[in-house]
Amino acid sequence: MKHSFRSIVWNLVLLTIGSLVFAIGAQAILVHHNFIIGGLFGTGMLIYYKSGMLSPGIWYLLLNIPLLIAGWIFLSRRFFLYSLYGVCMLSFFAEILTLDFAITDQLYAAVAGGAICGVGAGISLRSRGSGGGLDIIAIIFHQKFNFGVGKFFMLYNAALYTLVFSQYEPNIVIASIIVTFVSSISLEHVLSLFNQRKIVYILSDNHQAIIDTISFDLQQGATLLPATGAYTGRQTQMIMTITNNLQLKRLEEKVFDIDPQALFIVENSFNVIGSNFGRRKIY
Repeated sequence: MKHSFRSIVWNLVLLTIGSLVFAIGAQAILVHHNFIIGGLFGTGMLIYYKSGMLSPGIWYLLLNIPLLIAGWIFLSRRFFLYSLYGVCMLSFFAEILTLDFAITDQLYAAVAGGAICGVGAGISLRSRGSGGGLDIIAIIFHQKFNFGVGKFFMLYNAALYTLVFSQYEPNIVIASIIVTFVSSISLEHVLSLFNQRKIVYILSDNHQAIIDTISFDLQQGATLLPATGAYTGRQTQMIMTITNNLQLKRLEEKVFDIDPQALFIVENSFNVIGSNFGRRKIY
């Protein structure tokens, strides 16, 4: 019960902070340059500009209703409730915030606004819910087809900007595309934060000494893989271990202290799930 309560509080905190950060980026930078904010929030702004009715925050709330229903059907009730909270928070902050960071340069504003909005959306998506909007459909696509969340946003916004290109100045549309690109990159980085790992493969005649160092000095696990030299046909053992950026340099130094002739191969991994690395995220 205590763990469940902490989990609920943590997810609500992430959704609140994420919604606040996104609203700050939109209200303090983007709207002051009349940028077309991508995603469903931007769609709500377009409807508001054309109709003059309600407000972008209210339109965002209304447009989310069918998407929240899709989240209820295809994901989970828990995801629906968290996302409903995220939608309400974003709409609330968008209504009450009246900020202006006074960034006069259009390019700087596009980069800064996109980065802040992307960070906010990413923080929300690190919870077991979302900030609503396209996040819901993007997560469904990611769960069903392993389609990147940031890529989905890029495709939707490309279609959105294509439709409205004739109604806005080219400079505004181009700057808005920059906003969307920077936002997508920021979102992907926030989602991968603390999850990126390094997969290290080590070939050495002193593999047992290296295994002992990894196990006892670095307190990490390792796996021995059978390997055969393609030219010599000699059989040996390859060490595979998973580490992070902080430990990588220590591991490298210890390996070459043991065997200066070792072969040390490093690969990036977006996410490692299981064992002591992290749990699979279930919406």
